[in-house]
Amino acid sequence: MKRPFESRLFRLAALAAALAGVCLAQVPGPGERPANVAAKAMSIQGRVSVMRGSLPWALSVGDTVNPKEVIVTGPDGAAEFQVNDGSTFTVYPNSRVAFRNDFSITNLIDVILGTIKVHIQRWGGLPNNTSISTPTAVISVRGTTFDVKVEEDDTTEVTVQEGEVAVRHVMFFNERPRVLRDGDTLRVTKNAPLARARVDRGAIFGRLARAALDALDTALWQQRGGGGAGGGPQIPGSRGPVGDTAGGGQDGGSAPPPGTPPPPPPQ
Repeated sequence: MKRPFESRLFRLAALAAALAGVCLAQVPGPGERPANVAAKAMSIQGRVSVMRGSLPWALSVGDTVNPKEVIVTGPDGAAEFQVNDGSTFTVYPNSRVAFRNDFSITNLIDVILGTIKVHIQRWGGLPNNTSISTPTAVISVRGTTFDVKVEEDDTTEVTVQEGEVAVRHVMFFNERPRVLRDGDTLRVTKNAPLARARVDRGAIFGRLARAALDALDTALWQQRGGGGAGGGPQIPGSRGPVGDTAGGGQDGGSAPPPGTPPPPPPQ
């Protein structure tokens, strides 16, 4: 019969072994993609925040977003994020997006409201199985570029720019997925099965909407090429919540540097 001390040592050893197994599972082997444990802000325009607790914290270039944190953009806000496997996602104005909301290895983001663009990087030339979720749809991808828009009534619109995605309905998950390819657009409504949805191929409206987003993409790309307005990497949340002028949030920030002093009066 084990004594209490020995029993406790046995339990601690078992726990250490289990934790070691979890840690090893997070380390990619040769040729495997790394786990997407963070999303780094590569470029930012306007107001972009991350919800930490009940407070929105202003983000700057170089800051990171952790799993289960929600990114919020204002009417003028847009930002591009990159994850560990090289994939990127861009969050456009008036959007709410949760990063890795369920900790699944394939889950990337949940689009709660608004519009995003996702580019899934192929890893080592192989498919990179990834999923994007919305209130009404689950979008499965292997390596492609596409837009996702979620409206106020939870309707989801998926448009493929390049590659291929498979779309499933959250409420009718036993249905066969709808496969979308270059130029295809599909609208998923809350109470209608996908079998009733029509795939719009190269719609004029979709092209016009994409053209408006392209202007934001160009601004973000130019900022990223120039190093970004936010400077080098910073500790996430170090500036304080939005509106906290003492902490240097986006609404307040630190006082601007003084201007050039006036020249001395003539002698």
